[in-house]
Amino acid sequence: MEPAILIITLACGMLVSRIGLPPLIGYLIAGFALFLFGIDDSSLPLLEQLAELGVTLLLFAIGLKLDIKSLFKAEVWAGSSLHLMGSMLFFITLLKLLGMLGLDQLTNLDLNQLALLAFALSFSSTIFAVKVLEDKGDMQSLYGRVAIGILIMQDIFAVAFLTISKGDIPSVWACGLLLLPLAKPLLYRVFDKVGHGELLVLFGLVMALVLGAWLFETVGLKPDLGALIIGILFAGHPKSSELAKSLFYFKELFLVAFFLTVGLNGLPSFSDVGLATILVLIIPIKILFFLYLLTRFKLRSRTALMSSFSLGNYSEFGLIVAAVATTKGWLPSQWMVILAVALSMSFLLAAPLNAASSRIYQTLKRRLVKLEKNPLHSEDRLIPIGNPRFLILGMGRIGCGAYDELKIKFDGEILGIEHKQELTDFHQSEGRNVVQGDACDSDFWEQLGHAPDLELVLLAMPHHIGSLFAVKQLQKLNYKGKLSAIVQYSEDAESLRESGVNCIYNLYEAAGAGFVDHAIKDVQIENTKN
Repeated sequence: MEPAILIITLACGMLVSRIGLPPLIGYLIAGFALFLFGIDDSSLPLLEQLAELGVTLLLFAIGLKLDIKSLFKAEVWAGSSLHLMGSMLFFITLLKLLGMLGLDQLTNLDLNQLALLAFALSFSSTIFAVKVLEDKGDMQSLYGRVAIGILIMQDIFAVAFLTISKGDIPSVWACGLLLLPLAKPLLYRVFDKVGHGELLVLFGLVMALVLGAWLFETVGLKPDLGALIIGILFAGHPKSSELAKSLFYFKELFLVAFFLTVGLNGLPSFSDVGLATILVLIIPIKILFFLYLLTRFKLRSRTALMSSFSLGNYSEFGLIVAAVATTKGWLPSQWMVILAVALSMSFLLAAPLNAASSRIYQTLKRRLVKLEKNPLHSEDRLIPIGNPRFLILGMGRIGCGAYDELKIKFDGEILGIEHKQELTDFHQSEGRNVVQGDACDSDFWEQLGHAPDLELVLLAMPHHIGSLFAVKQLQKLNYKGKLSAIVQYSEDAESLRESGVNCIYNLYEAAGAGFVDHAIKDVQIENTKN
């Protein structure tokens, strides 16, 4: 691969991140810039292969974190199905009207071709949504789980279309895949034996690319579907989260290649850009439709809005659907370029919308609340938090350790907040006063205003952005108590200190200091005995 490709990609990613946008926007821009220099995807077959690996590992990682029961919730299966049908009717009507108004790209398309385009445009981007949710640390929040569930359902619809469009009936051996759950005990035993180092990474790659992608493709099914299903198979293992983390940077690096290939599809004509722009301007309608549907399923307006923003874009799967359709002659080839431009522009619109989603909710809150249906969804009701003296945000290993230390002297005066339902249930079963809540949810902070005895807040959340948001919300409540926070990187400490945090502990430095304290105490005990 040419060094210039890596340099341009890095430069564009860094420049875009400096202005507060996700680096993936920079990778898209880099793809278009490279095309201007005469480089296209046909001259870089390795890039295409890396992009495919990125999508495969992405779906495997989603499977590792997916609770299969979430797909059977009404807001997921019914919400995704109703949105698909409603979107198709809307897009078919719109595209037909645009054709009647004289747009060349649409004038000669028949109803079947318009339905294909509407089908492709109805999807939202799994890659974009997961990237944004991971960057914000919201993958396990309720709105994140709803968005991911809807995306998985859309991916299943797309995979079904791609399988049927091949014109080949899957091999009879595909029925054998139904026996995969029987191999689960054996696979789990192997998983237990691989340890925590490079063998764990290699195990994950083999499971995703061989047992998942290759095996499913061999029997005539979509390889990406295989990676997703194998990920789901391992989701219940205690080390599934560790495996997802070990593959994280492989996935991220390969997805850079995916975004580059989108830009390398070619430069459109002015009329193609105009049509793509019209399609992007329609995205707010797509967002509003999601918002309306999700509030019908009794989700809070904030949850519905945040999920809708995550889904407010066009999809790489829509691009794949269009690629199959153009290859088979069902659509004119120019539609690949138009949809690629619309996809890229939708990311450019969606990135700042998602970054500003909390502020938009605050601005529109009074109007949005009117959409809510009572009684609210059982997982989305605000929980009274009482009047604690000590509040711990984030009940992972560090938050749990802090809780147990405080409990020795202040039992009954501590409250832990955790946004993962399964972790909340675990802590409650262990006798800890922990409730499910999202510290990035402004409604949660309104409740906290009714805790006058609160004197210490511990920010034990894994993501720096969440800690900064929590500090700002506490300042809005005129909180006068102490604030302590953990950080992983030294540069994060400075911004928290400037925000008003009293005590900041570097995760790794504090671990080292604690280790030394324990060692010295052991030595002193031994000396006393002697």
